[in-house]
Amino acid sequence: MASTSLTTGRANGATVLLITDMISAWDFPDAEKLVPGARSIAPAIARLKKRCDHAGIPVIYANDNRGRWRSDFALQVRASIEAGEPGTSITQALIPTDNDYFILKPSQSAFLATPLDLLLRHLKAERVLITGVASDQCILATALGARMKSFEVVIPKDCVATQGVARNRAVLKQFEEVHRIPTTASSQIRLVPRRHR
Repeated sequence: MASTSLTTGRANGATVLLITDMISAWDFPDAEKLVPGARSIAPAIARLKKRCDHAGIPVIYANDNRGRWRSDFALQVRASIEAGEPGTSITQALIPTDNDYFILKPSQSAFLATPLDLLLRHLKAERVLITGVASDQCILATALGARMKSFEVVIPKDCVATQGVARNRAVLKQFEEVHRIPTTASSQIRLVPRRHR
């Protein structure tokens, strides 16, 4: 059953979870360098998504359309499962539900040429938890876009990855020290409503 906050179109606790570029067939150039990180964070994202679902916090999937302008998200989900490993197991761990939202993006930022800002405003979101890959590319671009639009941003350090542990560690340090974006572990993020509506 859909939670009240979802059926009324509001983000419970003013929070939204964004899952970025995790639904994939992993058939693009250099994908093999990103797959180990994506595999490693999928369970943590799945646990965070489950907590969000339970708390009535909306989940939005943001995925590259990779130039496929006739594609849709349902087709991407199906294609990623049918492609075999690693797409099958990663997608099945993070399988969308009927309550979830999605956007397709043509570039790194989930805000560029997409309705994400409008959707977040519709949901009355104030805080965006950004997860997925790649932390030093799409996650970074999306986080900075969210900050420029005055959203509070949290990037759970166990829910983002890129091409190698050292690169991921470097961008997490950049988030904290340069951009003042918290990288709180997902299990430590409070998901209770921050105010009564």
